Amino acid sequence: MVTRRSTHAHHAKPRSSAARRAKRNAGGGSSYAGGTRPASRGGRVGNVAGLGNDAAKNARPGRSSRGGATSVGNVAGLGGPGASPNKRSRQSNSNRPPAARNTNGASGIQIPTPNGGEVLLTRRHFLYGALGIGALAAAAGGASVVVDQMNHSDDDTITVLEVPETSVVTSDSLTEVNTADHMSLIGNFELPYGTLVWANDDTLAACLLPTEQANPVAQVGLLSLGSGSYTIVLEKAVGADEGFEIYDVRATSAGLVWTEADILDGTWRVYAATHDGASTGEPTLVEEGGIDWDTPTITAVGNYAFWQVVPKVDGERYTEGSSLKRVKMGSSNVEIVYEARGRMATPPYALADSVVITPRADSSTVYYQLTHIDAESNSVLDTMTLPASMRPLEAGYGETGFMFSFDAIYNYGDGISNLGTYTPTSAVTDGSYSDATWFRFSRTPTAAPAWCGSYLMVKSTKAVCGINLATNESFSFDVENGADDYGEYLASTGTRDAIVTFTNVDDNPVNGEPKKACIVKVWAPTT
Repeated sequence: MVTRRSTHAHHAKPRSSAARRAKRNAGGGSSYAGGTRPASRGGRVGNVAGLGNDAAKNARPGRSSRGGATSVGNVAGLGGPGASPNKRSRQSNSNRPPAARNTNGASGIQIPTPNGGEVLLTRRHFLYGALGIGALAAAAGGASVVVDQMNHSDDDTITVLEVPETSVVTSDSLTEVNTADHMSLIGNFELPYGTLVWANDDTLAACLLPTEQANPVAQVGLLSLGSGSYTIVLEKAVGADEGFEIYDVRATSAGLVWTEADILDGTWRVYAATHDGASTGEPTLVEEGGIDWDTPTITAVGNYAFWQVVPKVDGERYTEGSSLKRVKMGSSNVEIVYEARGRMATPPYALADSVVITPRADSSTVYYQLTHIDAESNSVLDTMTLPASMRPLEAGYGETGFMFSFDAIYNYGDGISNLGTYTPTSAVTDGSYSDATWFRFSRTPTAAPAWCGSYLMVKSTKAVCGINLATNESFSFDVENGADDYGEYLASTGTRDAIVTFTNVDDNPVNGEPKKACIVKVWAPTT
């Protein structure tokens, strides 16, 4: 682990606004109002400009392919090659649904996604459906995903997770119980249709709200989890005059962090600022980069903004390492918290006082090491290394220790080899993860898990479910009529006294009032 100051010198400087205007005037791409855009420099989205129909619902929410598989657009059958048979068909590991849609029109826009690839979003479709992993694999040339073990001859000293199949219990053994006996709805709020929500704090949530015009596409709001009121704190990107749009945001009671991108140039910026709930302090540009780096994934913990810088898989900097960085809200003193070789596997995961990342272990063979870091001191609190070449989609930390998920099936690894979300059934306090009994939620992962009191909270195909690992019981929240294909989405991370879910509803009942809104709900354990 390294803790030191950082500069931006190795990242490409964005072009001047004059250069961008010249590029647009020369016909380098169309406006947000409609039309096609040029293919990405990596060639991943070139044939998906027309993906504005139901084919979009067959992809996972907000994730493009990575690790050698084809992109979402090409897998959908629009001219791209199929996935390599020995690679996982997966999407990029941003911990979020895609950017909010503008409901004025149906043309597509290409948006860089964090940690690899690009994904086509349309103003007609808000999220790629959570049901799409099977269709995605089938369209790529096979209905199942199996990963072969690579040949390894070195790094024998690394201790990896080894769990026999007999030490894993699955969600198939759970007894379903009445939700009302375990959880109470303490907040039920309506936001504009197309809003996205992230809850990294106990009192407020960050929101990305669509606008009614093409520019800006989205604005940032802060939602009070107590009253349900929200305030727009960023009406447009800091770099709006240069062609930048806001694409991601996280917030705590102390401040917020967000990313802006100019998708025509492939350039991005990370900003942080304090706030008082109604307005922000002066935004601080803490990082900027170009086409050789993924748009950073971000999170916020307490008084700190965190972001992860990862080389793009098809960029000229691919052989360079990744880094987790942070800045204190309101400060410009950027620190490197952690550096690792190659690409990190998952986005940073926020708890109340710490953060989880998944760097590569320091070895020539690819091992991913789940790493739990104290947000204040930057000290490493816990680590766990997965078997060689196993790459998690999400990683977190909860009441029993590490949590992680796979969106692929491996033909090695004994009990830790199947698709789903894993966590120990009881607390691991001495790092003995291989000796623990593990629980696997056997559904395709579409959101990072969280904890609410003694309940493990996971996103199922359509609903958000709660699981009591001590009693082997489960419950699920009802999904609103007219909800988008992804159903109810889990907005919270970490261990919380109350958790936040949301869904976007467009409901037109035969005998009733139509409803078109983003429904945000706050849940707490029943006392």
